[in-house]
Amino acid sequence: MIASIKSLALLALASTAAQAAVVTYNWNLTYVNANPDGLFERRVLGVNGQFPVPSINVTLNDTLVINVINQLDEPTSLHAHGLFQTGNAQYDGPSMVTQCPIPPGANFTYTIPIEQHGTYWIHGHNKGHYVDGLRAPLIIHNTKETYTYDEEHVIALADWYHKEHEVMVEQYLSIFNPSGAEPVPESGLINQMQDTKFNFVAGKTYRLRIINMSALAMFHFHIDGHEIEIIEIDGIDVERTKVTSFPITAAQRYSVLVTAKTDAKQNYILHADMDPAMFDVVPPELALNVTGTIVYNEAFTLAPEEPSQWEEFNDADLVPVVPEATSAPAQQFVLNAVFSVLNDYSNKATFNDITYVMPKVPSLYTALTTGDLNSNPEVYGKYTHPMVVKHGEWIEIVINNDDPGNHPFHLHGHVFQIVGRSEGKYDPSVPYPGYFNTTNPARRDTVLVPSEQNVAIRFQANNPGVWLFHCHIEWHLQAGLATTIIEAPELMKDRLKIDPTHIDHCKALGIPYSGNAAGNEGLDLTGANVGPDPLSGTFTGKGIVALVFTIIAALLGLATVLWYAREDDAAIAAQIAKAKAAEEEH
Repeated sequence: MIASIKSLALLALASTAAQAAVVTYNWNLTYVNANPDGLFERRVLGVNGQFPVPSINVTLNDTLVINVINQLDEPTSLHAHGLFQTGNAQYDGPSMVTQCPIPPGANFTYTIPIEQHGTYWIHGHNKGHYVDGLRAPLIIHNTKETYTYDEEHVIALADWYHKEHEVMVEQYLSIFNPSGAEPVPESGLINQMQDTKFNFVAGKTYRLRIINMSALAMFHFHIDGHEIEIIEIDGIDVERTKVTSFPITAAQRYSVLVTAKTDAKQNYILHADMDPAMFDVVPPELALNVTGTIVYNEAFTLAPEEPSQWEEFNDADLVPVVPEATSAPAQQFVLNAVFSVLNDYSNKATFNDITYVMPKVPSLYTALTTGDLNSNPEVYGKYTHPMVVKHGEWIEIVINNDDPGNHPFHLHGHVFQIVGRSEGKYDPSVPYPGYFNTTNPARRDTVLVPSEQNVAIRFQANNPGVWLFHCHIEWHLQAGLATTIIEAPELMKDRLKIDPTHIDHCKALGIPYSGNAAGNEGLDLTGANVGPDPLSGTFTGKGIVALVFTIIAALLGLATVLWYAREDDAAIAAQIAKAKAAEEEH
């Protein structure tokens, strides 16, 4: 009997091995001219001379290999968003966290064993390259899908800008933008184009894989004349949940099932409405109602457009198909997300008064080259905001959003449980007020924290590595809204490795590849990259003058929101510039 069981096990193992494949993509990163919204042609980032970047498709248990040639004129890197990268942190991708970026003209191979299934995406993770087009769906098919359907469509939503990211981020972080108003996109796109069509055949059931690849925009998704059932969030299969519409913020993914009508006599509008609450100003020429078409027959007319009705939606109510109970956390981190003018006179983002600044040595390399000191957060530098956690422990992070805007927060290397939400700012001196039922909480890798609210998330520290936790509004990441999870440093040396190509790239770019955040030994952080800090709480005479002018400008700006956005920032910035000049004279 035992021999028979062993034989069956070996057959199952052989079957799995036979099904697995090495799936290789050769990506030559180049510049391409494109006009995806039909309004303005510009230089974009493409792959193999193509834009949009083609989707990646693999199956559970495959190995994904991406051979990258960087023919851009600056360094870059790629991040497979949502993939755990267990034991494989060297290929997670964020520059100066897990690797030196790929130099211009250099090659790099990302080798990623596929250990999960669902809807993901891949994007540039250096200097906002994905805003300029370096982004694509990454679809991982299960060997046997949880739900039955006939066909599937990928629906990649994105905002689009007519200026290049480098130009806009300089303006955004300038002292002349003290209110921190983010660049507003010129358009919204579906599959990197407009008026996208999706063919339906009567009676068939379709899986729609919906991805938000935006830098800023949040969309509300619905289809005229059709019911939709959510079956997946961020790679986690959930129990079928009927909805009329749902919001999807930057970096999130959903799968829904839609059954085509059996008696369709018209085609129907697919809606992805951009939420105006994400924009400081909505220009009159910006079309918030981004649409595609469900096509039953090219000869059919279009059904009358239904008014958009955004229903109440709570992603924490979705129930994972594979249950996972939570446990009491061994550590709790409370992060207060705030935007303010710091002492470099620009508007930056902070967690607990720390704005993220890239270290001189990638943090993963520091963890692997500093011996027992890798458990000491000081070795990673203050401005990477390191949070050291032990292997196997349950970790809770409570994010207080003290900003007037909404923020989607993403954790690399994990999905987390959404275990609580409440209004206002959580005070860690009292018990958390808003825990949910924790027997099988919703799990995902990107969660929206609305303005003036807080969210509690938990994960088990079972994936040794260095993982970024950050706001996935690209402008906010550039402004420093990020921390670093240093997970199980005591195990990293035995479980993780660095391919020699990493070191070659560091050498080519003149980046140190060992030691602490400053590239030194021990805790000598002399020469480390440092960030701006909060301004002193004491007002000087010049500060009072600047405040008075700010108030006057704000009152005058109440005439119109647009006037306020354009003119008040300039007035505030002028006062800041004068104060800075006066300081430098002394």
